[in-house]
Amino acid sequence: MRRILVDRARRRLAVRHGGELHRTEWVEDGIAAPTANEEDLLAVHEVLDQLAGIDPRKAEVVKLRYFIGMTIEESAEALGVSAATVRRDWTYAKAWLFRELEDGKGD
Repeated sequence: MRRILVDRARRRLAVRHGGELHRTEWVEDGIAAPTANEEDLLAVHEVLDQLAGIDPRKAEVVKLRYFIGMTIEESAEALGVSAATVRRDWTYAKAWLFRELEDGKGD
């Protein structure tokens, strides 16, 4: 058993398996809080209307998570969908919003 554990530890520490990377704790609450910067808040508001035109449920997830500060589970209950669906929608919406906001800064 010791050999198995040592081999597993060596494998996890190997560079090709991400051995030089350090794990960090995921802080879910920090993402849902809107920024104090009014310009950022207005920018999110503007592109959120575009997202609502593409996928209204994802826009609702952003409203619930970003502006209201609901958790994944609370958002799922409010929308009547599963928590996994809200997680997927939240991940997609964050990436979409980031891309749209970055494109807007370059103009």
